[in-house]
Amino acid sequence: MKSAKHIVAGVLACLPMASTAMDLKLPNGAQLVAEALENSSSYRLPTGGWTGEDVASVSAEGRVEKQAWKISSSRVTTLGLLDMMRDQLVENGYTRLYECETAACGGFDFRFSVDIFPEPIMHVDLGDFRYFAAQKETEDGPQYASLVVSKSASAGYVQIVQAGGDPSLGLPLTTATKGARPTETIAKGSLSESLENKGHFVLDDLVFATGSSALAEGDFATLAALADYLKANPERNVALVGHTDSEGSLTDNIALSKKRARSVATLLVNKYDVPEAQLSAEGMGFLAPRASNLTNEGRAQNRRVEVIMTSTNG
Repeated sequence: MKSAKHIVAGVLACLPMASTAMDLKLPNGAQLVAEALENSSSYRLPTGGWTGEDVASVSAEGRVEKQAWKISSSRVTTLGLLDMMRDQLVENGYTRLYECETAACGGFDFRFSVDIFPEPIMHVDLGDFRYFAAQKETEDGPQYASLVVSKSASAGYVQIVQAGGDPSLGLPLTTATKGARPTETIAKGSLSESLENKGHFVLDDLVFATGSSALAEGDFATLAALADYLKANPERNVALVGHTDSEGSLTDNIALSKKRARSVATLLVNKYDVPEAQLSAEGMGFLAPRASNLTNEGRAQNRRVEVIMTSTNG
């Protein structure tokens, strides 16, 4: 009987990820939907599962590059995708540091302790995801790599992170077949344009725990961009509007969505020094979906906070 890896490889051709350092391959038709690059930074790479308080990790210093890929096929499996990518890393000199699957990783707690692109860029099914971390020794110090693999009913998702080594060297991650713009570009390049011309903007990189109004720890590019815009335009006022999926009652969801919007407003004031007078917070619950609530992917897209321009003077 063929393994899941061979099933994936047999059904789908491979797409080379061009690089002088390594030639990774993804299934044919894989689409790069987001990337983020910092030439000299640090990355907290998990090397263990959820302990009840945190996950074990190492701090990778140097160049950090993240990519999220979507494979539009209902036939891919998380095991097949992980096998394909993991084996290539090992063949290129990487040594496994840690590997786990869903519950063994720590489920929800592990997923929200790992730096992962937000939904819908990187979909993570909390009932079916896999993680792999590896290390490679180089002349310029350790190079780290991690994989997060998950899927929906119609697609597979892979996040690849490489960090460490010489920050002047490019990483073996291609930009071919790029789809959506990187998260950082979306935040900095189009927020002001969207607010000025369309009147609203979705803060897509915010992460809330299910049923919670508290934002996850971390920096959010969209909030930094919004803060820059508001401080540069003190005459502008905006409303932060929370939205939920359709699970639960309307009353509860309106309350939750408003609490999430207030959490964002509080962070903008306390961390980013935005004047409180420029902000208001409201909640719509599940009354304004942007996708179907019949699928996990759709519900994930509906859980969001939007910025709405409330100023009327140009």
